[in-house]
Amino acid sequence: MAKIQMTTPLVEMDGDEMTRIIWKWIKEILLEPYIDLKTEYYDLGLVKRNETDDQITIDSAEATKKYGVAVKCATITPNAARMPEYNLKQMWKSPNGTIRAALDGTVFRTPILVKGITPYIPTWTKPITIARHAYGDVYKNVEMKVPQGSKTELVCTDKDGNVTKETIYDFADSAGIIQGLHNKENSIASFARACFNYALDLKQDVWFATKDTISKKYDHTFKDVFQEIFDSEYKDKFDEAGIEYFYTLIDDAVARVIRSEGGYIWACKKYDGDVMSDMVATAYGSLAMMTSVLVSPEGIYEYEAAHGTVQRHYYKYLKGEETSTNSVATIFAWSGALRKRGELDKLDDLVRFADCLEKATIQTIEDGVMTGDMYLISKLENKKKVNTEEFLREINTRLAAML
Repeated sequence: MAKIQMTTPLVEMDGDEMTRIIWKWIKEILLEPYIDLKTEYYDLGLVKRNETDDQITIDSAEATKKYGVAVKCATITPNAARMPEYNLKQMWKSPNGTIRAALDGTVFRTPILVKGITPYIPTWTKPITIARHAYGDVYKNVEMKVPQGSKTELVCTDKDGNVTKETIYDFADSAGIIQGLHNKENSIASFARACFNYALDLKQDVWFATKDTISKKYDHTFKDVFQEIFDSEYKDKFDEAGIEYFYTLIDDAVARVIRSEGGYIWACKKYDGDVMSDMVATAYGSLAMMTSVLVSPEGIYEYEAAHGTVQRHYYKYLKGEETSTNSVATIFAWSGALRKRGELDKLDDLVRFADCLEKATIQTIEDGVMTGDMYLISKLENKKKVNTEEFLREINTRLAAML
């Protein structure tokens, strides 16, 4: 067959360790035989980020704004142990954090369901998408240890020099700790619009939850902003689409989620989303079977796998040892980006290819051919464990038949 032609490039962000190896194989085995792949390439591997003082990450985010769709490989966020290993100038920030901030985006994470891998919550027959706010909270906090006898205060000085103070705590009887969090109403508004727009795309309900009964200003502001935007901008659209927006307290939301069948978007503040996305991924079976897409309020999309760089398998690979690494989430990052590119550019063949790639991947697993992590939890009677490259070639056999 003639290769599918692309008209607009994708922004391609390469990454680190085993996922970097898988990235190359996915392109060679599953994409390039069928697509005249056009990408604007950025190497976000730790070596290149160090060489460029992380400017390449900023450049990749700007390119994403330009082209509208990006696909990203997993990357290392270095800790102290990585400093000598990579001869780093400093512990560079998370590329994901940099890109999220640049796009003012919301992260949506959704499990990939396959027969044979049963969720730990038996009622979950449909995927639950976690929408995680990407700004502020504890990730941008200021914190202090305070000695006994200290009096701590929140102090706000407005633009006219007027000062407002609130006592946090008087540590007369003990030393202690304090923490200051912040958020911005324009970021919360972007979060709300991204959730509501994504819900309209997927035709799914939105659930949102905070603890506004306890946090009567911070959390309550989230609740109020969501409600105001929904009522003024989205209520009629949701009614027309036959979906709803639902607000409840975070503890009630958890109870409802556990009893539900899934099939909705669960919007969470940043820390809540960090925790709940891992809980949902584990309960569905594997973080390696979880897609992640960053969506900006302007409709810019960046697709990636929800997992990390698979360091342990990479060290085995460097020794020449065989690995059986799950590539499903990375494949779905590519398929998601290609589908969105095809939708925006009205390239039906590219959209169809993305659909077939996902179907071939799921069919491979449901035929009993899978990597080691899935082999351990699959309940299929006839199953076979294959190595990393064999799994991709098995997918390609089914993909070629579909095309």
